Amino acid sequence: MLRVLVMDDENEIRELLERALTLAGFDVEVASNGHEGIEKYIESYFDVVITDGEMPHLNGNGVLNYIRHSNRPGTPVIGISATPWMLSGQDFDVILPKPFSLKTLLDEIEEISLNPLLAANAI
Repeated sequence: MLRVLVMDDENEIRELLERALTLAGFDVEVASNGHEGIEKYIESYFDVVITDGEMPHLNGNGVLNYIRHSNRPGTPVIGISATPWMLSGQDFDVILPKPFSLKTLLDEIEEISLNPLLAANAI
């Protein structure tokens, strides 16, 4: 079972993603901001991180920068944002503009998890 960490400061989006990903068979942890998400990332292992681009205090780019300089720099990171251009030019594995379909998100997670190079780098 893949472990997914979802970071988003909007309760509705966070709860929707948690429910949808859980129903799809993933083990899901959620965080309401980047700092809380980084704490969970440090404390546990995740196969995929999904982060909102615009969050107070530590945004998606800051989360990505932390992960890429951590001891698990290959962890796949999906950026989600209503302003996706704010994430472009960064090292996200996938950037999804809000709103996006849950099927698109699930397809991207499946593609990331099936990519042997990403899976090997995440460990």
